[in-house]
Amino acid sequence: MNRNMLRQAQQLQQRLVKLQEELEQATVEATAGGGAVKVTATGKQRVTAIKIDPAAVDPQDVAMLEDLVLAAVNEALDKAMEMANQRMSAITGGMKIPGLM
Repeated sequence: MNRNMLRQAQQLQQRLVKLQEELEQATVEATAGGGAVKVTATGKQRVTAIKIDPAAVDPQDVAMLEDLVLAAVNEALDKAMEMANQRMSAITGGMKIPGLM
């Protein structure tokens, strides 16, 4: 590997480390049930908050609330992954690097 390629690889590694730090701070939100359930997740696919409108809490229909939470969590994680993939692609120029994302 010549010196120029080594320098480029080191720069890419530095950008990837910075991206990982940014993804820990970046958040996405998803809702279900017309906003009855709101989920916030980081770009590292960690759920950080779940908000439930008290009006959505019906002791006679817990299954519906469970479905809303599940839908909102899955949508938030999908959005987080999409955001991470877009940011990763911007750094790598669309090149797929095994072990990253």
